[in-house]
Amino acid sequence: MESEEGMTGLSTAALVAIACNTFVAILLLLLFLILYRACKVPSSQERLPVLAPNVGQTQQRNEHKYLLTS
Repeated sequence: MESEEGMTGLSTAALVAIACNTFVAILLLLLFLILYRACKVPSSQERLPVLAPNVGQTQQRNEHKYLLTS
């Protein structure tokens, strides 16, 4: 007959699987937390990106281009 401990205890593979599943669950919770916080931040449409040229600068460039070609 087998010992009592072998029948009631979990195998090493089962313990590793439980640990991996716990780690994946923690990562998923972290991902959902990041997504939740990212969706709470309002996006402002009226503000232009920093690298976008101003309207006046684009008009000056167009004028300079036409002055050079004409």
